Amino acid sequence: MNKFDATHLRKTILDMAFAGSTVHIGCAFSIVELLAVLYRNHLRFDPLDAQSPNRDYMVLSKGHGVMAQYACLNEIGWLPDDELARYFENGTRLKGLADAHVPGVEVTAGSLGHGLSVGVGLALAAKREQTGQMCYALVGDGELNEGTIWEAALFAVQFKLDNLIVIVDVNGFQAMGRTDEVIGLGDIERKFAAFDFDVTAVDGHDERAIDSAYADTRSRKNGRPKAIIAKTVKGKGVSFMENDNVWHYTRLDLRTYESAVAELKENA
Repeated sequence: MNKFDATHLRKTILDMAFAGSTVHIGCAFSIVELLAVLYRNHLRFDPLDAQSPNRDYMVLSKGHGVMAQYACLNEIGWLPDDELARYFENGTRLKGLADAHVPGVEVTAGSLGHGLSVGVGLALAAKREQTGQMCYALVGDGELNEGTIWEAALFAVQFKLDNLIVIVDVNGFQAMGRTDEVIGLGDIERKFAAFDFDVTAVDGHDERAIDSAYADTRSRKNGRPKAIIAKTVKGKGVSFMENDNVWHYTRLDLRTYESAVAELKENA
């Protein structure tokens, strides 16, 4: 099995969600390929040291999707299997939102819009220190409702942070419904371009296209921050979860857990 295999990562997410009787499965599933390709081929890190000073930064601003990141950190070896099995238990450090106390998690996020601002600060520091570090910040499309996102975008452009790559998970939903129905976002590509970002659009589940987008954007040292607009499917990988926003807050029972696992195995 390849490192950071998408099907295996989704199975790990299901195991965590079932063990912890917790939520946010659909929004974790939509970012699996985006994280898998990033960790496999592009993010620079020391597998023996999650706090290596030369590491690239992976900021999960949509912190409620953290099970997908935990699954990747498990692949690296920073989170052991037995800790994942205790996900969301009393006393565990693996909470339902991104927490910087966990090795490999750069920012405590869950208050939406917060993570990107921290990521911009990390990118600015790396730029000024000339370390060559990149900062990847993954945000959700619903998260774009937050004014802090656009304040951070303005700052990134002002300080020419071409070492910042904002990845937008455009799955079309947020907690309370479709993004277009809650607060319409219009053309997200044009919005980031209007802020003078260097913008690329990609199918967020096509690993080859994602790989090319990461390589191209990282190589462009043009004084402009980057935005990768990734069209995704909420709940991707399990048919009864796909594009069904009930799986933002629905918990697995034994029947739905076993059905989801069986489908992943069938389609592997």
